[in-house]
Amino acid sequence: MSVKGELRFIGVVEKAGEQEAIVRIFPEFCAGLKGIQDFSHIIILYWMHLRDKEEERQTLLVFPKKHAWNVETGVFACRSPSRPNPIGLCVVELVKVEECNLIVKGLDALEGSPIVDIKPYIPRADSVPNARVPKWTTQGPPT
Repeated sequence: MSVKGELRFIGVVEKAGEQEAIVRIFPEFCAGLKGIQDFSHIIILYWMHLRDKEEERQTLLVFPKKHAWNVETGVFACRSPSRPNPIGLCVVELVKVEECNLIVKGLDALEGSPIVDIKPYIPRADSVPNARVPKWTTQGPPT
């Protein structure tokens, strides 16, 4: 079964960087930022546009990079950028809001990456203490 939907990008990564990044929200979505400044962290969903190729979208098994173990796993069990829908997710620190721009720390998206959505990070809903994970995920990068 193949069902298609419509996706509307709400912004773009203007500047990517190890320290701070700038996420520009398009004017027609800027009102949706009301109240976001009250959160220290937000969740950014973005489109991994450089992986939006048919061959990358066919990838279902990968060897996660940057981890101590070389274990083949399914794309839905890891954070590989090659996947049927190249959607990235990153929890970032919200430094400040300047009109329709979000200044954030910790964004792993590249410059030019379209923004799919933004959600507030709410610890009681988004943090799961004692979550079970495979051993290979305990070493390496945070994502």
